[in-house]
Amino acid sequence: MKKLKKVLKNFLGKNFPVFYSKVLYFLRFKLRINLKDPSNFNEKLMWLKLNCYNNNPDVWKCSDKYLVRDYALKKGINEENLPKLLGVYQDANDIPYEKLPQKFALKCSHGCGFNIICTNKEELNIEKSNKQLNIWLKTKFGYSSAENHYTHIKPCIIIEEYIDSNEGLPYDYKLYCFYGVPKVVLVCSNREEELKLNFFNLDWEELPYGKKNLRNSQVIKKPVKLNEMVKLAKKISKDFPFVRVDFYQYKDKAILGEMTFTPAQCMAPYYSEFGQEQLSKLLNIKKNKKNR
Repeated sequence: MKKLKKVLKNFLGKNFPVFYSKVLYFLRFKLRINLKDPSNFNEKLMWLKLNCYNNNPDVWKCSDKYLVRDYALKKGINEENLPKLLGVYQDANDIPYEKLPQKFALKCSHGCGFNIICTNKEELNIEKSNKQLNIWLKTKFGYSSAENHYTHIKPCIIIEEYIDSNEGLPYDYKLYCFYGVPKVVLVCSNREEELKLNFFNLDWEELPYGKKNLRNSQVIKKPVKLNEMVKLAKKISKDFPFVRVDFYQYKDKAILGEMTFTPAQCMAPYYSEFGQEQLSKLLNIKKNKKNR
């Protein structure tokens, strides 16, 4: 597969990202993606990725789990709204585990899912963790996922404080921002077992935007710091047609998690048909087509 991708990339040149994105979309949904006149939300995001985001240095920076901190600070986010940074390393073998607290998060800067959450340092297999981290550092995530903006990120390992709650891993509040305005909140819960997804508007009315089998049937309370999350999201999303800004509520603060421009590689399978339609209405890419 890798050899075939290399041959196709050499043959197609600049057209390879478009070709490969179409292939991945078809393999996931068994449908051809419409990039000439995109209609649903995934299609519009794919168009943005290929025509606007792949070559936007601000998108590269905000997708970088380390450099996004600097971007956020320059946009007016306070240091207290960022997770505490415990270290940055180019090689996992340089990490001084003996100086770290009992709980912490290890993350690679250049991709998705490159995380190790340590809840008890005494139980952490350091050799295994270091081996995995160094493998991730050498992995060219953006090439395999057809997300070219990740290929511009210099890989490194960041260590952050462990974001905790009294009930295990905290809820993840993902704000869907359109042209600098947060419109929808996706709440990720039950991450230790089977991930659940619930969508809300800013008045905390639940929206049927996700598939029913993924919905958490328990009551999801409105986060106390929702207004703060919205305020912060406006500051750092205003330069983009769409970006998902993720937050945690921790120690009476809204804590920035990350910024994501291409959720699930622009092929998210968790939206309902109604959700795809409604989210699509919020993203008017004709504005971007005119500026090309």
